[in-house]
Amino acid sequence: MQILHHGAVDGVTGSCHQLMLDDSRSLLIDCGLFQGAEAGPDGSGADRLAIDFPIDQVRALVITHVHIDHVGRLPYLLAAGYRGPIFCSPSSAELLPLVLEDALKIGVTRNRKLIEQVLAVLRQRTQAIPFGQWHELEPGIALRLQRAGHILGSAYVECQLEGQRVVFSGDLGAPNTPLLPAPEPPEQADVLVLESTYGDRLHEDRSQRALRLRRVIEHALKDGGTVLIPAFSVGRTQELLYELEGLFHQHGEDGADAREAWQQLQVVLDSPLAADFTAGYRRLRQFWDEEAQQRLAEGRHPLDFEQLVTVDSHTDHQRMVNYLAHSRQAALVIAASGMCAGGRMVNYLKAMLGDPRHDVLFVGYQAAGTPGRAIQQYGPRGGYVVLDDQRYEIRAQIHTIGGYSAHADQQDLINFASGMAQPPKEIRLVHGDAGAKSALAQRLRAALPETQVLIP
Repeated sequence: MQILHHGAVDGVTGSCHQLMLDDSRSLLIDCGLFQGAEAGPDGSGADRLAIDFPIDQVRALVITHVHIDHVGRLPYLLAAGYRGPIFCSPSSAELLPLVLEDALKIGVTRNRKLIEQVLAVLRQRTQAIPFGQWHELEPGIALRLQRAGHILGSAYVECQLEGQRVVFSGDLGAPNTPLLPAPEPPEQADVLVLESTYGDRLHEDRSQRALRLRRVIEHALKDGGTVLIPAFSVGRTQELLYELEGLFHQHGEDGADAREAWQQLQVVLDSPLAADFTAGYRRLRQFWDEEAQQRLAEGRHPLDFEQLVTVDSHTDHQRMVNYLAHSRQAALVIAASGMCAGGRMVNYLKAMLGDPRHDVLFVGYQAAGTPGRAIQQYGPRGGYVVLDDQRYEIRAQIHTIGGYSAHADQQDLINFASGMAQPPKEIRLVHGDAGAKSALAQRLRAALPETQVLIP
């Protein structure tokens, strides 16, 4: 048994791991897109997406969740000749075509017929596996999906191979992630392939992050500015809407702490894909956690509240950018991409970064080489960022709230690894920057002295 890492080795994007069962059989866990300057061991990157490693022995592809950095190269895998099944959770099976349709439109073709052909093949190959049930691939080889608590449908993967169990964490969620139950550690693992995105830090608690979010919003209310929140269309966007609904419930007209200014605030969801995903989240509400179910029972609408405005067409998007940039209408805009590497958020940034009335709020990880990382790093110093080959001075206020990350923090990752009845024999750290992996490895070696902790 051998594990090959084709992505998310020296960074957090391009997740793709190959579990070699023997010389002629293997499983592929995820097949994600690279972003920014990150690349795979074979030179794959954002500008080199073709699958270069041999796939003739791949028996199955298992998808942990539908974020683009875990599934974005799937069309290229199909183009390379992969003809096997694609396993994922039921929720991921419903959301996956939405993600890949958008990815195909942006990065491959606008040809509707060709896109439909690819999606038809995708739907034909996709097989949904319920959480917590073993699925036998062939004699002696089985897999089981368990809830990862990262986004709706996210899973970690248990692979049982003739007496050995290998677990791929995918992206693990924080215990306080809105809408989703917290992940539980597996019973056992001989080998654990563990993400390490936030392996060197701890998140703020939920009450602190809500307080900081409220303060940023109230700056916008005071100055008639806009809060720009770059966010992934699936997962982070829905969690933010859920948290904002809670704030409106508290500060709205009938709230326990009613504040008149909040009645003037607009929440703009400027992303057709995010709107589609939000509708998908509403359809899949049976998978929400107890707190979210309680809000529904009270007659509240956590993902569809009165102050929410959805922007669909590109023309309406341009009008919204111009209106918010030149009016004093207090607003909060959620748009992709989460790392400011493209999408409608870029137009808002171009129009508003130079005005101190506005705020940019980062709630997710910003990979090296992305505009988001540059804004986050240089914005507080009055620096600049390059967007579409043009330099933009940063005068808007820049904030980062780590508590909204959908990723587990250092202590959560340690709890996951150490929460098994028997410690893993080996842990392989992936999906993290060098500093995060090194810090987490040090803590894991102290907590699990009998476990070999490796950084591939």
